[in-house]
Amino acid sequence: MSVIQFIQYSPDQLQKEINEGIKIQLDEFLKHYKPKPPNEYLTRHELAQMFNVDISTIHNWCKRGILQPRGIGGRVYFLRSQVEASIQPLNV
Repeated sequence: MSVIQFIQYSPDQLQKEINEGIKIQLDEFLKHYKPKPPNEYLTRHELAQMFNVDISTIHNWCKRGILQPRGIGGRVYFLRSQVEASIQPLNV
């Protein structure tokens, strides 16, 4: 085990050096940190309103595999990013 002695540093100078070192490390971390946005889930009713269609259309899209429903308990949800990814451009 090594022993480090700080002879020429006062406690305030040592604290300042430590703070500067931490700040440098934190700044470097924040340059590369990209927070992941939370997933947004939509209900069948919200999805029907979004596309201005009936709930039965949402049910049919699920049966045809166009939408992938998620469930918890008796509730059905749709991941917004998956819904947006399922929209395909038209060749008009």
